[in-house]
Amino acid sequence: MLKHPTLEQLGQLGLDGMAKAFVELTANDEAASLGHAEWLALLLDHEATYRNDRRLALRLRQAKLRHRAVPEDVDYRTSRGLDRRLFDMLLKGDWIAACENCAIIGPTGIGKSWLACAIGHKACRDNRSVLYTRLPRLLDELALAKGDGRIAARMKSLARVELLLIDDWGLEPLDGNARHHLLEILEDRYGRKSTLVTSQLPVARWFDLIGDPTYADAILDRLVHNAHRLELSGESMRRTAVPVAA
Repeated sequence: MLKHPTLEQLGQLGLDGMAKAFVELTANDEAASLGHAEWLALLLDHEATYRNDRRLALRLRQAKLRHRAVPEDVDYRTSRGLDRRLFDMLLKGDWIAACENCAIIGPTGIGKSWLACAIGHKACRDNRSVLYTRLPRLLDELALAKGDGRIAARMKSLARVELLLIDDWGLEPLDGNARHHLLEILEDRYGRKSTLVTSQLPVARWFDLIGDPTYADAILDRLVHNAHRLELSGESMRRTAVPVAA
């Protein structure tokens, strides 16, 4: 078998994973004993792995996750009321397929953002589109987009994301524009995509935070009624002497 023409053809076909595997196999003396079917199976396996890795890397870049959090590093030992069964269910992602929502609630430093990013990372692994944002930053971006005429395009892009992670929900009261933008986002996503929010405030205080009763009813109806709630408690994990995974 001619090595260089084969590699060239694999490159032309965009089969970079197979090309890399071909080079490795031809340099491996043990590979000489493999049959044609075994060779093909190895090449195809490398190509599939290569494409999955590239797809995951792209998903993670687009997600812009705040933390490099992965499910395997979740700390279940720290006393903070983390329901492992519930969290495993959230990682599995059936709720995302069902277009349901999630709220992670607890005091500052308890690992809410980290856990949200771990869920986001797992969703990227499952080839779902994910976007992380902090609510104050998102509202600022939408205000600017409204000013320069990009608001419709921005709203459309937010509506398409399969899992939208909104961190720091409830840091400050919402003004009229913020309430309107938030309702439009949740209306576009309700029953179609999933939204996960993290907040230091219990859900019972969200109504007052939104400010306007009409908007509050509409926003919470689209966000909370089908939301899985992961409620945490305890001391800030940032106070530990040795950094630990969340």
